[in-house]
Amino acid sequence: MRGLVKATAILTFWVVISASVLAGGKFRVCADPLHPPYSTKDGSGFENKIAELFAKNLGQEIEYKWFSQRIGFIRNTLKAKLPDSDLYKCDVVMGVPAGYDLALTTRPYYHSTYLLLIAKGRGWDDITKPEQLGELSLQRQEKLRIAMFDRGPGTAWLQKMGLLDQGIPYQTMTGDDKSNLAMRIEKDLQVGKIDMVILWGVMAGHVLSQSPENSYTVIPMTSRPGMKFDFSIAMAVRYGDKERQVVLNKLIDENELAIRKVMESNHIPLLPIPEQKPRKDDD
Repeated sequence: MRGLVKATAILTFWVVISASVLAGGKFRVCADPLHPPYSTKDGSGFENKIAELFAKNLGQEIEYKWFSQRIGFIRNTLKAKLPDSDLYKCDVVMGVPAGYDLALTTRPYYHSTYLLLIAKGRGWDDITKPEQLGELSLQRQEKLRIAMFDRGPGTAWLQKMGLLDQGIPYQTMTGDDKSNLAMRIEKDLQVGKIDMVILWGVMAGHVLSQSPENSYTVIPMTSRPGMKFDFSIAMAVRYGDKERQVVLNKLIDENELAIRKVMESNHIPLLPIPEQKPRKDDD
């Protein structure tokens, strides 16, 4: 009897929360219009697909506020109000690091890692683990053409291996309205400007999806003390919007298999999601 009462209370709580969030009638997403494989204006990104799934579950129409992924994204989307209104421009960001400090986050819905991608047939087919790059003869090291970003664990790893001089520099955020980083890396790998890259698993998935099968040697980067390569990703809402957070958490739980299918169709490497330590805001 006590279990039935508890279940009824949980169901009632969920109905009340859902009704509150559904009141707007739209699932309003903050997204970049050109950020494959995350989001695109044509709706082909995996975040688009998951947002569509959630909107369908809620019986809502999906609506986007488009803004390029760069510094100020949250300020200009999730936290920005419509002119002469108390309404915000959008309500949900589909992907942020778990525990992101600029917003209230859901539980993680995927966990991925950086990959070392090496184009095959260019003299590097003998490389089967990242550490081999640091053990190469000076003659071979001088021939390395590996992407190096302005920030991120890949660059820290290159520095540790003594390979910064072999890095070809790229900016993580370019402001380019015709391509994003994943698109640039894919193109430059194809034309031979670079032969390899240590790339976040999601973007590496885009490179793999645009290339014939077996075009690359794919080597996961393994985290170790002082060098972290794997991260959990969650969704985000505004601080204080706990009702929407509850709804999204339930949708994540109910659609776990469907989400995984969408991710895997984009060649994104998935790892088990580690248990998260609750933040004070999540209590």
